[in-house]
Amino acid sequence: MKTKGKYARLLAASALCAAGVPALAQDAETQAELENLRLRVEALESQDPNSTPGEFRIGNTTLDLYGYVKADFFYDFDFDQGDTAFVNVVGEPSAATSGTFGATVRQSRLGLLTSTPSAIGDIGGQLELDLFAGGGAAELRLRHANIRIGEQWLIGQFWTNFQPLDTYPTSVEFNGPVGIAFARVPQVRYTNSFSSNAEFALSIEENVGGSNSDDPVLTASAEYNDGGRFIARGALLYGKAEGGGVEVDQTGLTLSGSARLWEGGLFQVNYVTGEALGPWLIGLGDAVVGGEANDVDGFTVELRQQLNPKWNVGIAYGYEDYDLATSTGTLAFTELETIHVNAFYQATDNLTLSAEYIFGERNDAPTGRTFDANRVQVAAQLNF
Repeated sequence: MKTKGKYARLLAASALCAAGVPALAQDAETQAELENLRLRVEALESQDPNSTPGEFRIGNTTLDLYGYVKADFFYDFDFDQGDTAFVNVVGEPSAATSGTFGATVRQSRLGLLTSTPSAIGDIGGQLELDLFAGGGAAELRLRHANIRIGEQWLIGQFWTNFQPLDTYPTSVEFNGPVGIAFARVPQVRYTNSFSSNAEFALSIEENVGGSNSDDPVLTASAEYNDGGRFIARGALLYGKAEGGGVEVDQTGLTLSGSARLWEGGLFQVNYVTGEALGPWLIGLGDAVVGGEANDVDGFTVELRQQLNPKWNVGIAYGYEDYDLATSTGTLAFTELETIHVNAFYQATDNLTLSAEYIFGERNDAPTGRTFDANRVQVAAQLNF
C-alpha cells in the first residue's frame, strides 16, 4: 500500500536521519536498504503469523528491533564545537582552541516497532532511543514514541510535519547544515493521498522549547514523490511565540525539492522562511527580540554523486539570515553559514565508513566581524 511505503520512508528517516548515513536513504547506495526496510514494515503490518520469520511475537503483536552503533572521531581546528558541529559557538572566546580532538558514540540508537491487527485496522507503535542526553552524557534520550492507527493517523512524538524528511541533506555529523527545520515533537497527525504519487498531512503539534509558548502549533504539508526521481514538497506552520512578556504570531513556510537528472546524481534544495521561527531551525535563533518577532530566511543546497556501488560523495551548503540579532554568549549573530563535504564507503551491507570536512561561519552583528571554524570528522556505523 502507498501509506505503508510512506511509513517506510518516514521510518528510514527516523532510524537514520541527522546521523550521516541516514540521509543516504536518498542515494542509490542505500536503495537496497530502504527497500529491505519497506519489506520489513509490510511484513510487520501483515496479519499472517507465518509472514514474518525471525521476528519476535507476543500474542498477535509482532515486534521488530532496529538501530545502529556509530563511533565518531573529530578534530576542531579553531573553536571547540563539541560532539556536534554547532556553529553557534564559533567566535566565542570560551570556545577558542588551537586544536581539540574528540570522540563520541552518543549517536548510537535503538528502536522498537510493533504491529497489532485490530477491528479498526493495524495498530503500530514505535519507540526509539539514543544516547544524546544533555551535558555531554552518554545516557538514554527519547527520540520517537508514537502510535499509528490504520493507514492515516499518527499520535505521539515524531519528526515535525513542517520538516522536509525526504530532502534532508546528508552529513556525517549529527546536525547537518543550518537553514532547515529540525524538530521532534508530540503531535497528532492525519495523512491521506491526493493520488498514487501525492499526499497531504495535517497536524497539531507541541511548540518547541525556544518558542516559550504553551499554545499548540498547526501544520499542513503536501508532497509529490514519483518514487525518488522527482520530489516536491511544501509545508506551512502557525503558532505563537513569547519573549520579554510579549506574544507574537509564529509563521513558517518550507519549500523543498529534489531531482535525479543524471546517472548516480542527486540535486536537492530546501527553503524556509517565517516570523519568530528560529527555535524550529538548526540555527536556533531567538523567536522574539526586543518585543518584535524575529523574521528569518534560510536554505540548503546539496549535490551528491554515486561513484560506484561502494562510494558516494557530496557537498551541502546551508545559510540562515535573521532580521534581529540573537545573543549567544558574548556575541550576537544575524547570519550563519555551513559547508559539509563528505564521502561514504559501504564496506558491507550494514557497515559504512565515512569522512567529512565541515566549515562554519557566524557573524557578530554589532561589530560586523565574522568568525569561521574548520572541523574534520570520521565515523563508522553498523546498522542492524
